[in-house]
Amino acid sequence: MSTAQHPPITVLTSSRAIVSGEMTAATIVVSLSTGKITSVFHSVLPPSSFPAETPYTDYSPHVLLPGLVDAHVHLNEPGRTEWEGFWTGTQAAASGGVTTVIDMPLNAIPPTTTVHGLREKVKAAEGQCWVDVGFYGGIIPGNVQELKPLIQYGVRGFKGFLIDSGVEEFPAVSSTDIAEVMAELADEPTTLMFHAEMIPPIADSVGDNVQWSLPPLAPIGPLNEYKTFLASRPTSFETYAISEILSLALLAPNLPLHIVHLSAIEAIPLLREARTAGIKITAETCFHYLTLASEKIQDGDTRHKCCPPIRTQSNQDGLWDELLWEDDGVIKTIVSDHSPCTPELKLLPPSIAGNPLPTPPSEDDKEMGNFFSAWGGVSSVGLGLPLLWTSAYQNNRKIAPEDIARWCCANTALQVGLEKSKGQLAVGFDGDVCVFDDEAEWVIGEGGEGMLWRNKVSAYAGKNMKGCVKETWVRGRKVYERGRGFVERKPGGKLLLEKRVKA
Repeated sequence: MSTAQHPPITVLTSSRAIVSGEMTAATIVVSLSTGKITSVFHSVLPPSSFPAETPYTDYSPHVLLPGLVDAHVHLNEPGRTEWEGFWTGTQAAASGGVTTVIDMPLNAIPPTTTVHGLREKVKAAEGQCWVDVGFYGGIIPGNVQELKPLIQYGVRGFKGFLIDSGVEEFPAVSSTDIAEVMAELADEPTTLMFHAEMIPPIADSVGDNVQWSLPPLAPIGPLNEYKTFLASRPTSFETYAISEILSLALLAPNLPLHIVHLSAIEAIPLLREARTAGIKITAETCFHYLTLASEKIQDGDTRHKCCPPIRTQSNQDGLWDELLWEDDGVIKTIVSDHSPCTPELKLLPPSIAGNPLPTPPSEDDKEMGNFFSAWGGVSSVGLGLPLLWTSAYQNNRKIAPEDIARWCCANTALQVGLEKSKGQLAVGFDGDVCVFDDEAEWVIGEGGEGMLWRNKVSAYAGKNMKGCVKETWVRGRKVYERGRGFVERKPGGKLLLEKRVKA
């Protein structure tokens, strides 16, 4: 039968695939003209079921997952492209089965707090993206009039800081600012998100000035010891900030609220109580909070610095317990919060294994290993799937590929308004597929594997992994294949700028 008589398709099949949230045998048919899934069969169909010469691959026994949606990535371009850019950041994503990333409104210059800033970012991204890319807008003091135009332009949500962001062009917002933003966005098809850390007041009379996020008092203890840094960002920073957000939630009862990178388990009861009361609030956590523990961080290993901080093993266990909560848990999604920088900004001592710099910027620089001076952020985009699977394997956690598909595909797509096109292997959805070998073993950074981002600095360098991504398909076209690299000659990722629809 001639393929000229039929629309061009490609067929992917396996004895194990995640369809409708369940593991099943499946055959996925994707139109190459639209990039959409046209058929899903709950069995492994043979090649003879399709027109002659149809591209067909049986991946059994590997798992076919929906392409992951990483809803929290800092790509930094333009302005800080030497930290990360669209080309390298989306290649790293694709290597780990991530087919969609949503770019944060900082640390690019200009930030995405105005339509002008978004246009500059879009201009920088065009022709550079190996996976599909969406964008968040930012809330800062005084930009409330920019928010509705940004929605019209297609941002997937808005993020603000309740504490110093670390970059001067993205200042923290006060409760007064948040109230204005909630009034402006109350009935808009968007999500309002917060970096939820604040310094609690020492007395009620302190008032709203605390919102301006004064820096912590002088730390007590050696600055190269992680426990000193951890003590400077206690869990009360998160619980107080979340309490403040919840106190304002009634100003916009229909506006979905979201807490980014939740680290402190003490905040979970607050969020659960709020959801029970009808407040539309959810939370995400990150791969590093679920796989790294403060007790194991070596002195001076600033690759582990991030805010909120990586907390104790018992805290990590509590986050997992919430994710696996049988009822309606408050942590709905897991994201990377990929926040890279140049190696010099990490101030990593040369004695730390995995330091990409042969010598520090200055041999007598007393700042080396200083957790307070080093840039905060953990590079991990594209590592999430093997990190979660390895944690399950090493710690006997009872998670399955279905769980990961829920946390990192379906729920992240829903979080950013892409639930009708991303995050599922279903008819009408984009043909985004991750082929996962759950038995493979490998080492992060060995031969450059797993670290395709621009600056090869990560807390995960040298870690032994269980499970790897074999192939990544974006809208029916294979982008990445392990062992071959990028099989397309040029990037074909789309910029996701369509306006969200009210749920």
